Amino acid sequence: MGRRSISLLNLALILSLAFAGTLSEVLIPSPAATGASPAPAIASGQASPDLAPGRVKRQRTHDRPQQHRQHQSNPKDRKQKTGKADRKKKHKTKDRSGRSAGSSQSVEDHYIVVLKPSSGDPERAADAVAAESTDVTVSQVYEHVFDGFAAVIPEDQVESVRNDPRVQAVVPDEEVHAVAQILPTGINRIDTDQNPTAKIDGRDEKVDVDVAVLDTGIGPHPDLNVAGGISCIDGNASYADDNSHGTHVAGIIGALDNDTGVVGVAPGVHLWAVKVLHSDGGGLWSEIICGLDWVAANSGTIDVVNMSLAGNGIDGPCAGTPLHDAVCRVVNAGIPVVVAAGNAGKDAASTVPATYEEVITVSALADSDGLPGGVGAATTRGPDDSLADFSNFGPDVDIAAPGVSILSTVPGGYVSGWGTSMASPHVAGAAALVLARHAGATPAEVKADLMSTRKDIALPNDHDGINEGVLYVGGGSAPTPPTTGPAPSPGKKHKKHKKGGGKKGRGKKR
Repeated sequence: MGRRSISLLNLALILSLAFAGTLSEVLIPSPAATGASPAPAIASGQASPDLAPGRVKRQRTHDRPQQHRQHQSNPKDRKQKTGKADRKKKHKTKDRSGRSAGSSQSVEDHYIVVLKPSSGDPERAADAVAAESTDVTVSQVYEHVFDGFAAVIPEDQVESVRNDPRVQAVVPDEEVHAVAQILPTGINRIDTDQNPTAKIDGRDEKVDVDVAVLDTGIGPHPDLNVAGGISCIDGNASYADDNSHGTHVAGIIGALDNDTGVVGVAPGVHLWAVKVLHSDGGGLWSEIICGLDWVAANSGTIDVVNMSLAGNGIDGPCAGTPLHDAVCRVVNAGIPVVVAAGNAGKDAASTVPATYEEVITVSALADSDGLPGGVGAATTRGPDDSLADFSNFGPDVDIAAPGVSILSTVPGGYVSGWGTSMASPHVAGAAALVLARHAGATPAEVKADLMSTRKDIALPNDHDGINEGVLYVGGGSAPTPPTTGPAPSPGKKHKKHKKGGGKKGRGKKR
């Protein structure tokens, strides 16, 4: 076989077409991402050419003629009515911490008035209706969705407006708020929201750990803390994601805890985009090794590596193949490497890097309700709390994690995806939590911590009969157990954040 044939041996990306098929439904739109091309701006006062110009919003306060207001001339009566209005409770919402939603708009005395279709021009009708009552302030006029207006109407004037022959209905105004942050089922299933290091409470308090994501790139996405990165793809200097897979993986690891979008296992970790896969999700071992080489060069900064990718191969000594050698060098530099088991539904012994002894290999759990017990509805890839039907298995698998219908980030929004590619980043995020609590822990110690806190659950559909258990981080990291057996080289000192980097550079500073 010629050198060209060997070098073009394709990498089989975890999920391949399966993941791509899940990207058709955008569940939550994303705010404009930093660095993304914004929509064309409209100058102040300039109407969009695609929209019909609407009415200028203005406030108008209407009083009845003096002869219609004589019954209000007694200050004592007016004070009593005002006091009653002051005692009226405002409609409020509370977030999950019990705090007021904090809207700057009060809904007291705010109403939406729907006019009858025969009332004529909506603005004139609004003026006329308001003029028949006392102290009514019109704030909005509607003429396209229905004829009507919004107004501040004192409590004692509501019935007067409601009984006007031009009025069809008077409806109290209500508060609305931005959609709150979603806790994905995978994050809920491993109880990350109960982890004291993750501190998921809607406030952005970033986990100070650095995770390299060897994938299709990351972002841009406003829900991710991307510190920088590198591209190992010839002719593509950008580490931005042109496939969505890498951004989805990154969101599972560390989407921000900012009360919007979704949240990751280790919220706000410094994500490093190491682009080793092409826009079609494929790549070469040479490109993966380039990414690992960059990680090794930056071992003073990078704490955890996630590789949601796979190809054909077998285990052996570290020096047996260049890829295995590169993985071992990263682990020996003190960096845990978390990898996907593979989506072929077979023994992982023929899949690399999943079969390597030095990595943490993750299979996929099918979970529909984010809860243990197996009482949820069946998923599209197996019963609740079972090994997903696509997941690789076998003695090389170390731990299972959620990998079906996982909601996470993609450029432009959020979607659900499935695969061991989605399971692996749950464990990578958990490894980051361990290192946040145990700075300088070696890869063997991180793995032992994760294994000691996992839930001892035998998964239905697991063909090998080996109980690898399910990832659990709810109680925080356990005290780091002593390492047994041969240990890798001493772990690096945690959090150097030195400047500089590999021969291709570390990307932009965060």
